[in-house]
Amino acid sequence: MSEQQAWYKQFWPWFLIILPLCAVVASLTTFKIALDNSDSLVAEEYYKKGKAINMDLSKIQFARQIGMQFLVSVENGAVIIEQHGGPAYEAGLNTQFYHPTLADRDFSQMLSRDATGKYRITPEAPISGDWEIRIESFDGKWRLQKRLELVEGKQHWLN
Repeated sequence: MSEQQAWYKQFWPWFLIILPLCAVVASLTTFKIALDNSDSLVAEEYYKKGKAINMDLSKIQFARQIGMQFLVSVENGAVIIEQHGGPAYEAGLNTQFYHPTLADRDFSQMLSRDATGKYRITPEAPISGDWEIRIESFDGKWRLQKRLELVEGKQHWLN
């Protein structure tokens, strides 16, 4: 008859204890990382922001109902916006340009018509590639927006 070792001197009990202990330590570490790097995707004022999105959609819908259309082109580094549909609009345009990946390149400007009836904007840096463009009436009643690939000499319809 052989004497049995105490449980704490054997390999298997320690092996079986360490596996769940590692899982507990890993879960606590993951929890700490999650707390330190909280996600800011959830808005505190989600209801108000949702209502604002619906208002934006109604502005776009209204612009389509009245038939607003603009032709957007790039000529000599300047963005030219020219109305081609809808009721004659001679007031200022609130324009916003959003780059899809580089937020520091975004810009906006209130534009007025020149003598030829066109709206012009000359950005500080040369503009080319994909841009999200928003054109809104001065009084904020209608809005048009579209992602366009702005290239010298190429024309795009914004409707």
